[in-house]
Amino acid sequence: MSTSAAPTPAPTPAPEAAGEADPIDALLAEGRSRSRAGAFTASLTFGMRAMLKIKHDPKQLVDSAAIPILFTVLFTYLFGSALSGSTSEYLKSLLPGVLTMSIAIVTMYGGARLAQDVGSGAFDRFRSLPLWQGAFVLGGLLSDAARYVFASAIVVVLGLVMGYRPDGGALGVLAAVALVVAFGLAVSLLWSALALVIHDPAVVISIANAVLIPLSFASNIFVQPSTMPGWLQAFVDVNPLSHVASAARHLMNDTGGGGGAITWSLVATLAIALVCGPLTLRLYSKQG
Repeated sequence: MSTSAAPTPAPTPAPEAAGEADPIDALLAEGRSRSRAGAFTASLTFGMRAMLKIKHDPKQLVDSAAIPILFTVLFTYLFGSALSGSTSEYLKSLLPGVLTMSIAIVTMYGGARLAQDVGSGAFDRFRSLPLWQGAFVLGGLLSDAARYVFASAIVVVLGLVMGYRPDGGALGVLAAVALVVAFGLAVSLLWSALALVIHDPAVVISIANAVLIPLSFASNIFVQPSTMPGWLQAFVDVNPLSHVASAARHLMNDTGGGGGAITWSLVATLAIALVCGPLTLRLYSKQG
């Protein structure tokens, strides 16, 4: 008598190994600890974000290149021989001045970018993130520093192509660039504080232009103050762009005797940063 084989029971799933949790359960587990992003990492992240935004607003990069090219070429070949006897002599005075002016003018875009973020609502989302709140402002400054170095490189390379040879050598040029970039970052804090009050990028740019353009032309960047009326010379003597341009000239051309202008520029940069930096962070913390 034959008997039919008993059906084989279905295999039972093996229990998960000890200590091996389902990844979805691990993600949804309550009380799961999350590491807080460090201040430096968060600042770099916001800096990269600001750099990527240039793709959507290429005017920032175009102006950083166009302003030094336009003013250097135009003033050198139109007025160089008349003002200094030769274009090569005029470049020694003009190029450090154009370097100062170019960085000063593009500082307005940092404030405009911040005003755009505040107005668009992105600012509120960033404030809710578990990170150091100052990272948003510092990240913007890192992006600004990259743009300023780019503009400085355009000025220096263009000058070398046009025949400028700095007597201060590479160290003098690097020192001048560092001084001007530091001054530009301090001025960027001023426009950032303004952006946190106004919240309108167009208004921030308009106010910055109304301040920076007169300061640029009523200075010693293009001509010597001795050729100006007395009342204008008095303004040029207290114009911060004149002092920074003079400091850059002394460093790039190794003329000597520029300690006063260099010291004044460093003190002015530090003073602007110490006033506008805490003010910007305070205004930032009060937003929303």
